[in-house]
Amino acid sequence: MQITVENTGALERRMAIQVPAERVDQAISERLQSLSRTVRMNGFRPGKVPVNVVRKQYGAAVRQEVIEGLVQRTFSEAVSEQKLNPAGGPRIEDFSAEEGKDLSFRAIFEIYPEFELKGIDQLSVSRPAVEVGDADIDTMIENLRRQQAAFVKVERAAQDTDRVTVDFEGKLDGVAFDGGKGSNMPVVIGAGRMLPEFEAGLRGAQAGETKEVAVNFPEDYAASNLAGKQAMFTITAHSVEEQQLPEANDEFAKLFGVQDGGIAKLREEVADNMRRELTDNLRSRVRQQLFDGLLAANTIELPAVLVDAQVRELQTEAGRQRGARDVSQLPPAEQFQESARRRVALGLLLGEVIKSSGVAVDRSRVQSKIQEMAMQYPDPVQALKLYRENQDAQRQLENLVLEEQVVEWLLERAKVTEQPMSFKEIMNFGA
Repeated sequence: MQITVENTGALERRMAIQVPAERVDQAISERLQSLSRTVRMNGFRPGKVPVNVVRKQYGAAVRQEVIEGLVQRTFSEAVSEQKLNPAGGPRIEDFSAEEGKDLSFRAIFEIYPEFELKGIDQLSVSRPAVEVGDADIDTMIENLRRQQAAFVKVERAAQDTDRVTVDFEGKLDGVAFDGGKGSNMPVVIGAGRMLPEFEAGLRGAQAGETKEVAVNFPEDYAASNLAGKQAMFTITAHSVEEQQLPEANDEFAKLFGVQDGGIAKLREEVADNMRRELTDNLRSRVRQQLFDGLLAANTIELPAVLVDAQVRELQTEAGRQRGARDVSQLPPAEQFQESARRRVALGLLLGEVIKSSGVAVDRSRVQSKIQEMAMQYPDPVQALKLYRENQDAQRQLENLVLEEQVVEWLLERAKVTEQPMSFKEIMNFGA
């Protein structure tokens, strides 16, 4: 096999491969021989069909199958021989496979970049020093009370926390738009379910009143035809209802599944949940700072094939969340370029950290993670069994645990400073 390699870019390689005709013919003969032992043909006993008969019947299909396999196999052999590490599959050009002649083709592909990891000893992290206090728990209990609120009709102008039932229609430059119309829609003022200017326009409204309200859609609004534009909404209020909150007592605690221990037990469970969320948030903040530091210290060339694949993955996920039914409804690829490049760069950097540090996945942590996730299901035993039988789920958890271990390894080497903060600031609580 003859191989020549040409550098056509920072990471792109063009490899010319020529496979002797004898190897091609031998591979075809071996495949026909194998087929003759399994193929069934009228007039012949199983396993006794002559090779020349099989060749006459299946020769063309076998030749195509063998050549396709040889292209894949010889490409793998060639990159191994040349000590190249492809970042993705090749694009095949100048393909020639005439009978009786050498098989030849060019494979164009990108390789993974080679780089020296920098900046590990210069990483710095500002870690919030924060605890969940009684006042934070009080605020959360108040939020739970609001979730169970009753609404009573009042004959007065609407104010914050009131629920106003409205009809509305929005127009852009005097023209109605899809999704801009609603009827008998309940809106709680200050709940943040509608755009701020829409809710603000309901303050002071009374039952039977119609108002014109200007609403500015944010630049990143999901509907691209509305993003960054101002619409005029005609809003008619049908009723105004005042919010009435239940008392925070033992009966209230039962609404959240606390049958024993009453409000004191509910406060304990709420505090535990808040601490878990806080821990996750702090871990995410530290992780973000470490990754930002790695990216800032290491500028590396990225294989376009990996970036493109990541863009497609982000597009698909965003489309799924928006209810896209086909490819034409996916959001534009351009808006995912930056995120995709960051993901690819981090993947390469973390891979280098793992290689240089010797960090290996902790199997006991993976099992603990599986058990922890299984406990969230109604039947933990069955969920645990399903997790352990699902190889894809286990690989995802292994990657998650390995990343956690890498973050811990980096954090041990980073300069860490404590920054006093409140739970409200950390969690954007009450915003």
